[in-house]
Amino acid sequence: MPAHATGGTDARDLLKDVPRRSRALTEGGARLRLLVLACTEDDTTAVDLASGALLRLRVGWPDDHEPDLAAFDVVEATLAADPERDDLAQPEAATAADLPRHIGTLRGRRVRKMLARLAARPDGPLLGFPGSSAPYWEFRGLRPSVALVAPTRPPQLIRRPADRSTWVRFGWNRDDVWLPVEDVQAARALDAARRERLAGKDLQSALGFTPHYLLATVSRPRQGHCYKVCTAVLPRG
Repeated sequence: MPAHATGGTDARDLLKDVPRRSRALTEGGARLRLLVLACTEDDTTAVDLASGALLRLRVGWPDDHEPDLAAFDVVEATLAADPERDDLAQPEAATAADLPRHIGTLRGRRVRKMLARLAARPDGPLLGFPGSSAPYWEFRGLRPSVALVAPTRPPQLIRRPADRSTWVRFGWNRDDVWLPVEDVQAARALDAARRERLAGKDLQSALGFTPHYLLATVSRPRQGHCYKVCTAVLPRG
């Protein structure tokens, strides 16, 4: 069943029956209620509402059904009998048994507090290693593959003429960071504005919100290397 085929739960009730846990359940068959931050073909990055932990849910989207979840959607998902939690480059990853069930949307004060608690500290290399990529064999499952970044210098969206790829440039501590963007809505903002570069109020107008967070993730291996990418440009909540 498509992810958005069911719903109707009032947003005020989305947290009412969620148990509080110190960590996310990641055993086979576990049922989770999640706040979506980004959704791509590779995975859906979300906050486990029971524990507040970040998870990367790998979903087997059918060929005729593209990933259709949006930031701040709330979904229910069941983990597969074998959640395949053995990827040392992505220790937060787990496999879903089927498509997540969309049950509502959550925004406002609670989301802002949740994201503020998750924001990464700018006290070292982004995602724990320098540069834009690292060989897969260097990963040991000891550092996170997801970082919710509040840039220390405001972001710019940039379209590279050579290959028409979309990039985000921002400050992280003392670093000038460039990441390829896999957020479809962010890429479309450049198209709609008919601009090669957006920043400040122009970027805010094109997105329809003030960009407050960037979701940086470690990609799956590509020719033996894992790359830092931006999977979502997000408001404060």
